[in-house]
Amino acid sequence: MLLYKLWRSFVKEILLLKRDIGGIVIIFVMPLLLIITITLIQDSTFKNLEGSKIPIIFIDNDKSEISKNIKHELETSKTFELLTNYNEKSAQEAVFSGDYQMAIVIPENLTKDLNSNIDSKVQTIVSSFGLEDNSDKKAQLPDVKAKDIHLYFDPATNIGFKNNVMNAVNKMVFEIENKKIYSAFQDQLGTTENLSENKNLISFKEITPKKGKMDVMPNSVQHNVPAWALFAIFFIVVPLSINLVKEKSQGTSVRARISPTPYFVHILGKTFTYLIICIIQFLLMVAVGIYLFPYMDLPQFDVTGKMFQLLVVTLFSGLAAIGFGILLGTIADTQEQSAPFGATSVVVLAAVGGIWVPVFLMPEFMQSVAKFSPMNWGLNAYYDIILRNSGIGGIAKELAFLFLFYLAMVGISLIYERKQNAV
Repeated sequence: MLLYKLWRSFVKEILLLKRDIGGIVIIFVMPLLLIITITLIQDSTFKNLEGSKIPIIFIDNDKSEISKNIKHELETSKTFELLTNYNEKSAQEAVFSGDYQMAIVIPENLTKDLNSNIDSKVQTIVSSFGLEDNSDKKAQLPDVKAKDIHLYFDPATNIGFKNNVMNAVNKMVFEIENKKIYSAFQDQLGTTENLSENKNLISFKEITPKKGKMDVMPNSVQHNVPAWALFAIFFIVVPLSINLVKEKSQGTSVRARISPTPYFVHILGKTFTYLIICIIQFLLMVAVGIYLFPYMDLPQFDVTGKMFQLLVVTLFSGLAAIGFGILLGTIADTQEQSAPFGATSVVVLAAVGGIWVPVFLMPEFMQSVAKFSPMNWGLNAYYDIILRNSGIGGIAKELAFLFLFYLAMVGISLIYERKQNAV
């Protein structure tokens, strides 16, 4: 008998959704458009940085060895297209007005002054060992002032891009200076070995996850599909809370309370209905990642051997979203309260949970706050499966948090409902 009542409650929820075309669009179409748009934008950005060249202004006031080396390195990096028909003033104006991302200005006499500075230091070191008397030469060397390579950036340029460029330029100058120091010692000591050609003792090698003998390289699709699927799952808070408010305003909730069916069965009916919707949402997102993205020149979403684990995370994430929607719909008195607050709260939870901005980029205080976001629990569980090859055991903590969140939200809703009816 209880199962029949649960079934009737489920059918009632389906009929309510069929009457709400706008809610259906929000639930299914909006997330698909969102994931396609965001993934295309991010992937285009990556391809732009990898394939197309970024035009930057390069001003060479040195016109000697170092500036030529820097120019050569920039041209061979396959990242930048150098524009040289500018002076420093016009370059500054062009960059600050947003015409170009950046400008690099090499100062006058950079090579000459660097050579003088290195010669002075090398002679001092060699003299200190008593190998050569260079006191006369040392006295003749001029006092060299520090040189600045001016970098102009568009004020709207991403801080990460700025740091990458400055690090790259700094590395180029350091390597050039290092080679010159080797050459100066070579000249002073009269050695025939070309010290500047020696390979670096220390280098960097990225170790990537492997699947069998194949490297597994994370891509924009692997990050975006789980993130925006989770956002879509939590967005059911809006239609769910609106339906609960409608039931109160139309008297449906009163009839449900005076019927012999316990109120928790009414809640369970909503839970099962919206859980099915969450799973359908996720499957649609996965289908887009697997079948549509390759036709859009995007990487294919690989779920080989992970589908069961992903569905488990979807199930528990859906429970957390449903619990939040039930609480909101129970407390709100009008649709004008539930709809805006539901949409805003989901966006806030997404921002705090790491959907918009990675958690590690947040201030320390916000990183602590993110640990209490159900979206963060779900996102970490998805990433553990997709990017870290974890099993159910590895995400047990996140699943437990999501389920406890559902129980807490539904529990508070039931207590609030009883108090409201007792008055």
